[in-house]
Amino acid sequence: MRGEGDRRKRVGRRGEDIAAAFLVDAGHTVLARNWRAGHLELDIVSMAADGIHFVEVKSRVVPMAASPEDSVGPGKMRRMAAAAGAWLSENGKTDMDCYFDVVSVSFSIDSYSVEYFPQAFIPIGIQLGGGRF
Repeated sequence: MRGEGDRRKRVGRRGEDIAAAFLVDAGHTVLARNWRAGHLELDIVSMAADGIHFVEVKSRVVPMAASPEDSVGPGKMRRMAAAAGAWLSENGKTDMDCYFDVVSVSFSIDSYSVEYFPQAFIPIGIQLGGGRF
């Protein structure tokens, strides 16, 4: 199944490239991509006029059983919030407003579509290193 894993990585990488370009076109400045701290990971960290955005990118090839954004469940939300707290602390941005977004990239045979879900969730009961949300 190595071929399937390689294909998923290529689709994911291409989706992240498209999502980053989409965010830049929407006025964001990309601060980090594929940022890691131990087992925690953030796909894209961007700055917009309203604050810092932590963006999960979900890429899929149609047909798909469920929409990509539906795969961001409570566990992923907790991990993103923990990663965001680590990123904020590491980068000295603890006084910024923070948002958790999802960008969905769906590929068909000869095209793709992008859906942006700003403020897709608000992490409740999780310390973000002083960031505001």
